[in-house]
Amino acid sequence: MKKNELGLVHIYCGDGKGKTTCSVGLTVRASGYGLHVLFMQFLKSGDSSELNVLRTLPGVEVVTGKPIKKFSFQMTEEEKQETRDASAAEIKEAERLVNADHYDLVVFDECLGAIEAGLMDEQVIIDFLNNRPDQLEVVLTGRNPSEKLMDIADYVSRIDKVKHPYDKGVPAREGIEY
Repeated sequence: MKKNELGLVHIYCGDGKGKTTCSVGLTVRASGYGLHVLFMQFLKSGDSSELNVLRTLPGVEVVTGKPIKKFSFQMTEEEKQETRDASAAEIKEAERLVNADHYDLVVFDECLGAIEAGLMDEQVIIDFLNNRPDQLEVVLTGRNPSEKLMDIADYVSRIDKVKHPYDKGVPAREGIEY
């Protein structure tokens, strides 16, 4: 693949386990090919195990924003607004980085969840997608993308839960779910 063949939008969505894992796998593949990747996480603490490995890969920059310590339904309106402002600032930083440096792939992990929770303005992502460099490949992950975002996307992969240990009360496990 030639770098000038890049420029598509991927969405990994659904209620199943593996959306972040898919985006991490693509990041590893891109790094292995010599592409430059910006990997940004939203709605997460910033210390997920996969970030430890991604930070060691050549050509991969990991950016984690303000760590989220509460579920959105536990946040006050003030905390939600602070999170919205921080998310918008992170996307602006991504815009600055992709225009200043040469990235081939940008991953916005869990940005769809941030939009769904009202902690990110969807229009900020749409504007980013519409104004990105032509050759920039972009991945969006989260549960429920809007029709607008699915219309923009070139790939939409839905990962559905058929069965999960959480349903039996097994909590998320280090090294497996995070």
